[in-house]
Amino acid sequence: MINYYIMTIFPDLISSFINHSIIAKSKKNINFEIIDIRTFSDKPHFKTDDIPYGGGSGMIFKPEPVFRAFDYLLENRDLSKNNLEFIFPSPDGKVFKHNDALNLSKKENIIFLCGHYKGIDQRIRDELVDAEYSIGDYVLTGGELPCCIIIDSIVRLVPGVLKNYDSAMTDSFYCDLLDNPHYTRPREYRGFKVPEILFSGNHRKIEKWKLEARKKKTKEIRPEIWEKIKNNY
Repeated sequence: MINYYIMTIFPDLISSFINHSIIAKSKKNINFEIIDIRTFSDKPHFKTDDIPYGGGSGMIFKPEPVFRAFDYLLENRDLSKNNLEFIFPSPDGKVFKHNDALNLSKKENIIFLCGHYKGIDQRIRDELVDAEYSIGDYVLTGGELPCCIIIDSIVRLVPGVLKNYDSAMTDSFYCDLLDNPHYTRPREYRGFKVPEILFSGNHRKIEKWKLEARKKKTKEIRPEIWEKIKNNY
């Protein structure tokens, strides 16, 4: 069984996400556990942030609750640092890409830390975090949305989650190119027609059309990607 542990101070945000759509159906293959970081902070205020040493604006995520939550998982979930991946979404992390999702989909145990405030104590990053990922060059108010985005991209690549895994294999970025256009019924709508080639029954010609469409789309929308891969095509 694959296990995803999500550390957060807003468990309801994560709970809503994992109980809908494909993520909810994936529970046959993946166990999700939400870890409320506040329960590992000190009574009576269950404070999870404090002012930064050295001055500066904003508040910093305290190390104690996160380390305690991590220790709890090691002691109670048959985990060790050797069979575990600790992920921290951060604006200053590596940009998250399809290959990262593919690699993470093969991991059996992953901890996701949803950060908040100005930042988190560096000791958490130094001692616990294995990888930091950014979902884009912008900053959000918290780490719940980035965590959900990363989890969503990983889950659909876990064998058995999607009914048709071939569908995932033809997505954008799976083979570097963006996805090709897709059409369904009706054949004509408001004067807009489906390309005739798709009705030809000639699978070789259809696949060639799809490939050319992917190349054209990638070249036009993501020229920086096309420049890197164009010699392969």
